[in-house]
Amino acid sequence: MPKRNFSLPADNGIRLIDPKTGNPKTISSIPLICERIRFYRDKRRIDQRDMASRLGITGNSISNWETGRSRPDVNLLPAICEVLDITLNDLFGIESSSANISDKQKELIRKYESLSSRHQFVVDKLIDNLSGIEESEAAPDLKRLMYFSRSLAAGIGDPTEFEEDALPVYVYATPESEQADSIFRVNGDSMEPYFSDGQDVLVQRLGGCSGLSFGEIGAFIVGNETYIKKYEKDGLYSFNPRYPAMHFDNEQSVYLIGRVLGVLDPSGYAKQEDIERYKLLHK
Repeated sequence: MPKRNFSLPADNGIRLIDPKTGNPKTISSIPLICERIRFYRDKRRIDQRDMASRLGITGNSISNWETGRSRPDVNLLPAICEVLDITLNDLFGIESSSANISDKQKELIRKYESLSSRHQFVVDKLIDNLSGIEESEAAPDLKRLMYFSRSLAAGIGDPTEFEEDALPVYVYATPESEQADSIFRVNGDSMEPYFSDGQDVLVQRLGGCSGLSFGEIGAFIVGNETYIKKYEKDGLYSFNPRYPAMHFDNEQSVYLIGRVLGVLDPSGYAKQEDIERYKLLHK
């Protein structure tokens, strides 16, 4: 099989950045380490003779490095970094994790390292406290409510019996959930299209509400049944026209559970990780 000759573009597809200007530059025959020595020496305003004297070498050595005729001995690299006040990463053009640290942050680190261990402990505690405050402010606000497993419109007998069915749950705080203290599930279609079968509704219990005004939606117990209905002067009404109004005489007892504030969307229930975080911050 005959040999094939391959040729690469002049720059091999490689783009270098000039450390002085930050602009792309063509590939140089001078090793990168040599270019960076010259860059940082100029930046620190150190002449070749002074740098050579501080390294204990001849002035020609610095010139040879910067023109690419030779490279510094590996044993001289720490001393070169010390003279130029740079790191090995700077010298070799390697981006370090500290590259994004501002001068102010570096100064704070320097000051922290100059403190005694006792004072560093105080700073550590202060930072921990402030971090806790930041986390608390960033954490979603939750509300603990009581969820009742017996649905509205399901028979429960004595109005006090449903208290035993209460289960504490956490929901994300909203204007509605902040006023609520209970959650009930709707059973049936008498209040459609506003309240559908299987939906959970937020309820402000009687102890927390001043009573209903005509036209408001409430949760009621009538006899052995619980209902979600619209309260009017002459009785309780459904939104679904298929269901007749409920009228009462003086001998019938109607018990108000509380005001229905609105539907709780399934996404309103807090995620477990948010609950655990909330409990940790409020224990």
